Amino acid sequence: MDNRKNLYFHYPKSNQLEKRLTPLFDLAKENGFTILDDYTKANIIASIGGDGSFLQAVRKTGFRQDCLYVGIAQANESGLYCDFNLDNYDEMVHSIMNEELEVRRFPIIKVVINGESKFYCLNEASIRSAIIKTIEINVYIDDKPFETFRGDGLIVATPTGSTGYNKSTHGAVVDPKTPCFQVSELASLNNNRYRTLGSSFILDKERTLKLEVIQDGNDYPIIGLDNEAYSIRNIQDLTITLSEQRIKTVKLKNNSYWDRVKRTFL
Repeated sequence: MDNRKNLYFHYPKSNQLEKRLTPLFDLAKENGFTILDDYTKANIIASIGGDGSFLQAVRKTGFRQDCLYVGIAQANESGLYCDFNLDNYDEMVHSIMNEELEVRRFPIIKVVINGESKFYCLNEASIRSAIIKTIEINVYIDDKPFETFRGDGLIVATPTGSTGYNKSTHGAVVDPKTPCFQVSELASLNNNRYRTLGSSFILDKERTLKLEVIQDGNDYPIIGLDNEAYSIRNIQDLTITLSEQRIKTVKLKNNSYWDRVKRTFL
């Protein structure tokens, strides 16, 4: 880790948190780290907070491919992306200095809206009705018609995002070493007139998913990209693929993804 000692901390600014972080900053400097104010020059970006803060840190710093992301949770915060805790920051510095870490690479999805605007997501992308009316979406897989969805909306999750919004809709939890993405339904209509698959389905990394919004008055759906909502006028379609890019994070060698899932849910 000697050549990766330029640190940028991403956290909500507050006097109380700044006070808690001062010992961490001092310890980092004592061990040869340089703390920067410009994330574009850092090769380690540390997020302070739970999984939501980690998602924000990755998004606000542009899904950088040339640096490592580190998640540092505070007390009572979820931390599937966070191997470290602010209350034990000295252990984190010790682990980095003694190379007790491994680099893991998390897949992300690319979302293209109306064939123009491009976004990336580490957790999931979702499209939901913004009015009290079902949204109708033509679903295509590799440009071939698959189904017409009617309901509250759809979620498209990465493997790591499978434990979030996707899991709350009874989607599967997916191993992040499996390069794929998952589609889950939100309150679909299934009766003699309307029919959908009625369950989540998983697509291989080579697949292309297209969601075409039927223009029937529900033309301003809510688009969720990770933990941010975007209001984009006149949504016509979303094209979603698994990106070739990966987010690199560090983890303790004895703390696997499934160890974290077990601690969080079981």
